[in-house]
Amino acid sequence: MLRALEVRDYVLIDRASLELGEGFSVLTGETGAGKSILVDAIELLVGGRGDAAMVREGAERAELSGEFDVSKAMAAWLEERDLTGDPGQLVLRRSIDRGGRSRCFINGHAATLAQLKEAGEWLVDLHGQHAHQSLLRTTAQRELLDAHAGAEELAKDTAQAFRDWKRLEEVAAEASAKFAQREAERADVADRVADLKKIAPGEGEWEKIAAEHKRLQHGSSLLAGAQSSLEALAEAEGTATSQLAAVVSQLRSLSAHDAELVGIVEMLESAEAQANEAVRELRHYASKVDLDPEALREAEARIDALHSAARRHRVRPEELPARFAELEKRLRELELAANPEAIQRELAQARSRYDAVAKKLSAKRKTGAEALSKSVTATMAQLAMQAARFSVSLSKLEEPAGSGMEQIEFEVASHPSLPLRPLAKVASGGELSRISLAIQLVAAKASPVATLVFDEVDAGIGGAVAETIGKSLKRLGKQRQVLCVTHLPQVAASGDAQWAVAKSANLKVKIQRLDRAARIDELARMLGGAEATARKHAAELLDAA
Repeated sequence: MLRALEVRDYVLIDRASLELGEGFSVLTGETGAGKSILVDAIELLVGGRGDAAMVREGAERAELSGEFDVSKAMAAWLEERDLTGDPGQLVLRRSIDRGGRSRCFINGHAATLAQLKEAGEWLVDLHGQHAHQSLLRTTAQRELLDAHAGAEELAKDTAQAFRDWKRLEEVAAEASAKFAQREAERADVADRVADLKKIAPGEGEWEKIAAEHKRLQHGSSLLAGAQSSLEALAEAEGTATSQLAAVVSQLRSLSAHDAELVGIVEMLESAEAQANEAVRELRHYASKVDLDPEALREAEARIDALHSAARRHRVRPEELPARFAELEKRLRELELAANPEAIQRELAQARSRYDAVAKKLSAKRKTGAEALSKSVTATMAQLAMQAARFSVSLSKLEEPAGSGMEQIEFEVASHPSLPLRPLAKVASGGELSRISLAIQLVAAKASPVATLVFDEVDAGIGGAVAETIGKSLKRLGKQRQVLCVTHLPQVAASGDAQWAVAKSANLKVKIQRLDRAARIDELARMLGGAEATARKHAAELLDAA
């Protein structure tokens, strides 16, 4: 679950902090206020694409951080990658500078973007405002069905088996080439494979050994720097943290006499908390700095060996594992090409492997399609589409494909008397929005992720349906943490907590948590109409939620 989110110098956000709880939280604000910017920030934090345009004008870098609760499975994932932090908690941090360079951290440890994205898949499930458009694509429909059916790994295995089968077909077709030419290549490839077997480069080894070497090489200066920094921050007389705490205390007292100081105090309190967190991380870091000359010598020897192998094989050191795998595969193909009978045996086995895994995938998809059809139809009924039917159609392909043996298509009928037809051909804009929301609600319930984010998925919907949507999301919030950007007052009123997003005259975005009185004001704005009537209606919506 996402406990806290901090955003600095991101697009139009100067600084924003959110402390989120369990249940259903909503984000509201006028059109163009920047509600979706916060969702974009969460997406970036968990591994989304970023560039220099995301840095606020006049700032050096955009910085995002989020604190999450972690499950046992997530804790094991962190342990395996040596990315652990405080028990039960996880802190993700990401920055992007003016040059578009991105830095990622997991629990204070430098991490790759791929690791950040993988962690994000455990933590947050994002449902965007344009999801109804993507649902018209066959690929999106297939991926959604596979996710709901728990068939994603089978789908990957099927695609790989298909590639292996088709590659062997190519090898068989090449088998009639000149024997002498193949034999010369086989001998060369065999020598290269033997050379790389001696080195045995591991996946990701170069990056790891290079980073380790740099740490070992500069171990003394790193340790001295960490210790002197700790002394200045927290251990010597008149430390930075103690001075900062004194300033905070003094200004907090003075803020009772001048409200203009409140914002400054809040900034300094945040700086104090971050400084204390930095001290903890720095102590942890200093305890791990290694001053081992023997380990340094071993790292240097391994780096030299990998460099030499990379020069011989004309690749970068980090590309050696992929080159090794590629050469081993090519050697096997060349050995097969010299033996037509062996090629045919391998080809038959590859086809059998594909058939076996693709049939398992088909069976799982069939079961998943029936369950998804039933659940989405039931959810559509809750969204004022009681007479409509939803179905996932599976039709056998004429030729097997990497995606499996069947064509997948979402179909809908808006009335019992009408036949099922492809979603893209029958649904109007409003219907498509409701069908999309029904599918996303069903998919979200099946997701193991603790935090679900919905970005204006209620677009194109209004009236009595809005109240039903609010209740559906509130029910979902009893099982998961739900954060929803909405323009509908009926949905906003259902939230356990509400945040308002506003854009100031200088185009900065501000985010504020609302109490009951402020919620009534915001809901009244969303409702429009006469002020007294709108406020009365807003209070009634809150009371009924």
